[in-house]
Amino acid sequence: MKRKTIFLTAIAVLLVMVTAIDGAWAYFTTYASASGGYTLSLGDKTTVTEEFSAWTKHVAITSAEDSEPVYIRVKAFCGSEYSLVFSDANGKWTPGEDGYYYYSDIVNAGGTTEELLVKIENVPEDVKDADSFNVVVVYESTPVLYREDGTPYADWNGKVDTGTVKGGA
Repeated sequence: MKRKTIFLTAIAVLLVMVTAIDGAWAYFTTYASASGGYTLSLGDKTTVTEEFSAWTKHVAITSAEDSEPVYIRVKAFCGSEYSLVFSDANGKWTPGEDGYYYYSDIVNAGGTTEELLVKIENVPEDVKDADSFNVVVVYESTPVLYREDGTPYADWNGKVDTGTVKGGA
């Protein structure tokens, strides 16, 4: 009787394990790639233009016609086995200690930044699928603030105040 109970328990455990194997197998074998993006707007209106050619992404940010003057910063990411090299023709983009590249000029309504070039380094010569390379660009803008003496500055530490709903039923 004891052997029969052990045998039935083992069968039950085995059945549970077999039904759960699909999820575990899918976890270890699934490959997914993503493309596209989503724009999150918290006030100022800017759009990014990205073009990719010769292992270089060309990035420019444009402020909307009805936007207030803003400062812009950009950060880029790629696979860990490759490195990125940033450059621009006129020296308007400068690296910060936080990994962002900061645009030195104020971008007024309808204005566009100079192009920031983000080049992928260490690309193998025998690449078969160039579409498998991707550079993800994240950019942020903040309204121009002014000190008492009229000097403009950017506050990158500002927080979005979501407010509190008062009252209720």
